[in-house]
Amino acid sequence: MKKVRIVNGMYRGKVVKNQNFELVKKPFNTKNGSFISVKPNSKIGVGYKTIRIRVLPSDIAYLDKKPALVKSIAETDEQVIARITERFSILEEMTKATITTDIKAMIVSGPPGVGKSYGVEKQLDKASMFDRITNATEKYEVVKGAMTPIGLYTTLFKHSGHGHVIVFDDCDSILQDDLSLNLLKAALDSGNKRRVFWSSDSHTLRREGIPNAFDFEGSVIFITNVKFNNVRSKKLKDHLEALQSRCHYLDLTLDTMRDKLLRVKQIAETGELFSNYSKIDTKSGMEIIDYMELHKDNLREMSLRMALKIADLKVISEERWQLLASNTCMKNSF
Repeated sequence: MKKVRIVNGMYRGKVVKNQNFELVKKPFNTKNGSFISVKPNSKIGVGYKTIRIRVLPSDIAYLDKKPALVKSIAETDEQVIARITERFSILEEMTKATITTDIKAMIVSGPPGVGKSYGVEKQLDKASMFDRITNATEKYEVVKGAMTPIGLYTTLFKHSGHGHVIVFDDCDSILQDDLSLNLLKAALDSGNKRRVFWSSDSHTLRREGIPNAFDFEGSVIFITNVKFNNVRSKKLKDHLEALQSRCHYLDLTLDTMRDKLLRVKQIAETGELFSNYSKIDTKSGMEIIDYMELHKDNLREMSLRMALKIADLKVISEERWQLLASNTCMKNSF
């Protein structure tokens, strides 16, 4: 008879954790959740012929299952980490070049929650330190979230001076709006003179004293989750290709679950990931990473943010954090 290990489950209100059983019936779904039928062991279900344990399929390990043949992997873990490290190093180097006006614009593409913004903002903080000390007007601004065309025009004008840098962080609504895209394309034009126009009358611009046209001499960093090469819409693809032709385009190449997991491990090993948690030491941090690796196919996302969410739960309850995570961080919770 096949044997299974329940990594994390529930039986009659009690947590079943890392217990081995003989399998009676494979996982099945009911209106009350997902269950598996097993024979009792010496600790769980004593006195019964079979018992049902509430468990996620991802929390079941089939102990005598023959290993499947897998295709050879082109990159080792070390090579993947080296590739990712190089990309993030390039990101910081290109950000410095944007600050020094050696390049006008850069697009950074990568999945959510992998630290795209961190390297950029770190370089901007260093560059703006003198402005903060002298109370000078800061030349750098990070804009997050949705933005209207008039808001984009106003922001471009505010930072139109030479040496100014605007970072649009996850402002993907700009990519969905024709007017916004045209404004951005004008600001990032490859010519020596980049003239931006607002062709219609606007009370907002008059009230703020903003002209209907100006020369943009600043630089732009656009951080997005959109992978430009995968966009299917012909109209949007044409716009994005026009942007790419005006910008340096950096793809962080975090395309697979394995890439993202190794990125999380990489940051955890530096000690930076859980540095703000006084209760999360090195051992606790690795328990979180091991948990994420074990449940990688069922987590809502594989990201640095997810690691911090789970760390929050570990701080809440050292005993029940895995149960809390299974109910709040999984695609299919109990």
